[in-house]
Amino acid sequence: MALVLTIPDEVLEMIKLPKRKAEKELKKELAFLLYERELASMGIARRFSGLTKWEFIEGLGERGIRRHYDEKELEEDIKYAESGQ
Repeated sequence: MALVLTIPDEVLEMIKLPKRKAEKELKKELAFLLYERELASMGIARRFSGLTKWEFIEGLGERGIRRHYDEKELEEDIKYAESGQ
């Protein structure tokens, strides 16, 4: 099921986004908000935003959003680092 959200022109004008960039930018900001509030995982939020993993992580830093990083992710990162890839 897809959700369609209608944003009135007056709101778009107030947030000063060019119409051609509005959808992409609003999806990106919504993705960061969903991640920050722990309503979406990084993978889901990143895919929704249309950003690469590293672009998303950089965006988190730019917005001062702490990364949700648990022990399982740490173990995966250690295994990856030890594999020498």
